[in-house]
Amino acid sequence: MDLQSIKNRFGIIGTSPSLNYALSVAAQVANTDLSVLINGESGVGKEAFSLIIHSLSARKHNPFIAVNCGAIPEGTIDSELFGHEKGSFTGAVDSRKGYFETVNGGTIFLDEIGEMPLGTQARLLRVLEAGEYLRVGSSKVQKTDVRVIAASNKDLLDFTHAGRFREDLYYRLNTVPIRVPALRDRKEDIPLLFRKFAVDFAEKYKSPPVQLDDEAKNVLINYPWPGNVRELKNIAEQISVLSQDKNITGPILRKFLPDNNSRLPVLVSGNTGNNPKEFSNEREILYKLFFDMKKDVTELKKMFFEIMQNPALATSNGFQRENVLNEYHQTDQQSLATPAQAVLLNGNNDIHQHVEVEESLSIMDKEKELIIKALKKHRGKRKDASADLGISERTLYRKLKEYDIDE
Repeated sequence: MDLQSIKNRFGIIGTSPSLNYALSVAAQVANTDLSVLINGESGVGKEAFSLIIHSLSARKHNPFIAVNCGAIPEGTIDSELFGHEKGSFTGAVDSRKGYFETVNGGTIFLDEIGEMPLGTQARLLRVLEAGEYLRVGSSKVQKTDVRVIAASNKDLLDFTHAGRFREDLYYRLNTVPIRVPALRDRKEDIPLLFRKFAVDFAEKYKSPPVQLDDEAKNVLINYPWPGNVRELKNIAEQISVLSQDKNITGPILRKFLPDNNSRLPVLVSGNTGNNPKEFSNEREILYKLFFDMKKDVTELKKMFFEIMQNPALATSNGFQRENVLNEYHQTDQQSLATPAQAVLLNGNNDIHQHVEVEESLSIMDKEKELIIKALKKHRGKRKDASADLGISERTLYRKLKEYDIDE
């Protein structure tokens, strides 16, 4: 069967070379019993390729079942796939056949196989190598003749390196790999797909099909489509139902597309310089401030030791001992990462005593101290203090109540 016939039969829209190549591989491997691994992002249509392979194979008159491995709890997936015996676990009131038994002679499509537990992976490897499996709670070997087509939106080879996927199973499944291209990699197909979906939804909702002008087509083509064909279909349905104007312009289309900027991390700019810092949560903000304070204290300690080595520095260039001591005491001694020695000077610039400063390891204590310092620094102005801390003014207000801080 040629590619165009396959497209017509299974409703595949598109002319991009990458799509045509994936279809040709699926058609060539269909008449074999080789295992196939379909790779592609979520929403590209991996299950459609598994149906094409099954429908063009000698097993086409036998059962086909699609199983989403990520949707089955880890505690029950062995029972779902291989069946169980009565009393094999709590709730097993009867014996039950698994998918590999009910689909014997047919094809099983294991979607998101990267989510399969390691123990189940070992059982699946046995099925692929010998066509054998055990029901949960049974010691009797069962035989099955099932073709396995697997799919993943993750890089399974990376999973093997991380210990999350068996390497032997990966190479056993990857006998014939098929990569389904992302929608952004087949831009020429986007207007064709949208037109097909628009016509389908016009028939479904008994309304005129929407039409795109040139600007809207450019917007459609240049949008990254992280959800791929599934997302495009959803957008087409939204426009078909919600748009009063059936002639869609660029501005109208943009109203239905998600704002890409909302996917970016929030940038918080404080009074520490011209470069904004990215923070994911309040704890990260605190750690950043702790490190800055540690740096300040380290520099202050260095200055003390320089004065110890050369006491003349204490009075040179208008530098007074009182300023040194005041600056030291204004620095939060408990912010040091390790216990530190506070050097106190007497009137003769000699070392008077060493004081061991113990570190406070409480995040709450540190947070309270930083908030108090920020408020003092900005003379009680919450807006400026919250900006300096890298948190919202509302969060700052909540922390003031939480720690019973008087402004």
